[in-house]
Amino acid sequence: MDITTLLERFKNGDRRALARAITWVENGTPEAAELVRATFPDTGRAHVIGITGPPGAGKSTLVDRVAARFRKLGKSVGIVAVDPTSPFSGGAILGDRIRMQRTLADPGVFMRSLASRGHLGGISIATGDVVSLLDAFGFDVIIVETVGAGQSEVEIMGLAHTTCVVLIPGMGDDVQAIKAGILEIGDVFGVNKADRDGADRTVMEIEMMLDLGHMGEGGINRWPADAGAGAGAGGPQPGAAAMQRLDRAGHHSAEEAAGTADSPRSASAHAAERHGTANPGDISWRPPVTKTVAKDDQGVEALVERMNEHLQFLRETGRWEQLKHRDAAAKLRELITARVVRIMMERAGSAGDLERLTNAVADRSTDPYSAVDEVLRKHLGR
Repeated sequence: MDITTLLERFKNGDRRALARAITWVENGTPEAAELVRATFPDTGRAHVIGITGPPGAGKSTLVDRVAARFRKLGKSVGIVAVDPTSPFSGGAILGDRIRMQRTLADPGVFMRSLASRGHLGGISIATGDVVSLLDAFGFDVIIVETVGAGQSEVEIMGLAHTTCVVLIPGMGDDVQAIKAGILEIGDVFGVNKADRDGADRTVMEIEMMLDLGHMGEGGINRWPADAGAGAGAGGPQPGAAAMQRLDRAGHHSAEEAAGTADSPRSASAHAAERHGTANPGDISWRPPVTKTVAKDDQGVEALVERMNEHLQFLRETGRWEQLKHRDAAAKLRELITARVVRIMMERAGSAGDLERLTNAVADRSTDPYSAVDEVLRKHLGR
């Protein structure tokens, strides 16, 4: 299939064309850049949600349930699931489909597995462009599930608008599990498998660390502890948890105090006024913590509400536009870096400098920094 035909079918909503386009992007074919160029004007509309957390946290099952909840809200959903590539065989199991069989039968859901191909950071090199294709295709929500992440696999934060960190009780030293990078990237926290012993303790420790990180900041994002898993018929109804929000001063939420739950701009204005600022953008987001039992579909509705409220927060406070500028700058840096490195390596290699300097560094007649300086002076004029 030539690129003209593919683009025509893509813009007409042909999912086979979407699948072929993703394959071209993932494989880095010459047509991939042209695909991204042609579809880029149609991007920037989808809500991109990153789901990350340690191995065994139940991310794939949770993604399946979250996608089903978004479908009940009338949203179309694209899913990108990144699986680790073996450093020995180069293969990847791509087994997320096994845990998402129920959702994948829904015509409003499209799921694609990607191999990390040795790329660190929890996602693959092609993930960003794949998300762009799904955005251009018209999906309302795009969920990116990372590989099992530790404290350094935080690259999803630069790709997603809302990052959900999934943790589970019984991981040993819970504080050790949630400190450092994995704590800072979360916009929403989900404590999955909350039917296990120690779930309340895990929630408490996350809440304590989040409170330490947000002391003294003005914000409207404090949720009741019972808004998570296990809310039955008598528990919070859709939207009720949002109405029960408390700010960090212990007051009722801006929406409840102002009586303007259906008027986001007015709610933001009231919140900004109460916190002594004329700019809603000065209000911070304090990540909520929600208990879930994904296998039983418990707490998932509340988790999706938190995600939607974070999206509303981004739009109300001007963060949505800031993220667009952040993403544009990051993409430019990524492409410039990749091209400059490729050009420099090609020039140094064809001139014989790369092999000569490699040998010199190996036998210690020069050091790596001096070798790099020589390459830059000769081929970049620096």
